[in-house]
Amino acid sequence: VQLQASGGGLVQAGGSLRLSCRASGITFSMYNMSWYRQAPGKQREVVAGISSGGSSMYADSVKGRFTISRDNAVNTVYLQMNMLKPEDTAVYYCYATFTHGRLDYWGQGTLVTVSS
Repeated sequence: VQLQASGGGLVQAGGSLRLSCRASGITFSMYNMSWYRQAPGKQREVVAGISSGGSSMYADSVKGRFTISRDNAVNTVYLQMNMLKPEDTAVYYCYATFTHGRLDYWGQGTLVTVSS
């Protein structure tokens, strides 16, 4: 099983980035997918999630700025991040949880740096 995250980088405040996480080795459509982030010195926190059926949720800190989506045809979950702020700087991880059992997998993380 592999979750390959990409799309991170350096961006100025107010800018946008789109993260991608491509899964392999799992039946992607049977997994709920989430994005987490971990800033230096802080705990990992959930940013957004999307169920296997397409329902989404967001942390209050990113509502109205971030959009999570998925494309089951290419086993990929996306996180569109707009109006980025310096406090969004973190390593972003994708996370897969099986809808019918206690299986879960983490991606390797992609670094997002937002300069002021």
